[in-house]
Amino acid sequence: MEIAVLNIKGKDTGRKAKLNPSVFGIEPNDHAIYLDVKQHLANKRQGTHKSKERADIVGSTRKIKKQKGTGTARAGSIKNPLFRGGGRIFGPTPRDYSQKVNKKVKRLARKSALSKKAKNKEIIILEDFKFDTPKTSIFLKVLKSLNVDTKKSLLVLGEQNKNVYLSSRNLKKSKVIINSELNTYAISNASNLILTEGAISELELILNKV
Repeated sequence: MEIAVLNIKGKDTGRKAKLNPSVFGIEPNDHAIYLDVKQHLANKRQGTHKSKERADIVGSTRKIKKQKGTGTARAGSIKNPLFRGGGRIFGPTPRDYSQKVNKKVKRLARKSALSKKAKNKEIIILEDFKFDTPKTSIFLKVLKSLNVDTKKSLLVLGEQNKNVYLSSRNLKKSKVIINSELNTYAISNASNLILTEGAISELELILNKV
């Protein structure tokens, strides 16, 4: 599979990038994508929710009325969950939501997500570039030249570039990462995937590990 390489002005450079079919041309496995995305979202949950149960309520422990003769149910504590201000029955407690997905399944999921993007022609190959200073307006011009300024886009760099990252940080619909940070959720969540030339070979190497 070959895709034309564009420059930051959106013009064709005359070169073409070859995409490895073992990464960008496999039959997508939807279940693997589902498992990986579910794990990613679950691992982001803090799990710090907590409600006060009967033992956590601060209050008097005296018996609030006599045991018999009132015509109503017996009650021994103001902390009773049936009373207003009492503890909550079976309320949420802190827990760990993290899940485990095997490495091979995660790798298959990323390949499947990339193959879907390639099949739908939602991958743009961009020649390597750098910014001398962080400037959001310049980065926005790059997105406009690629016709993705109104869509969710994910730019994958071959190496860390602080100025490019800082230039994109204020834009809600755009995200910049390096190839080692690429995950299935980020690929699936973006309308367009922008890969720099330097990111392709390293990305293929990462996903073709045995």
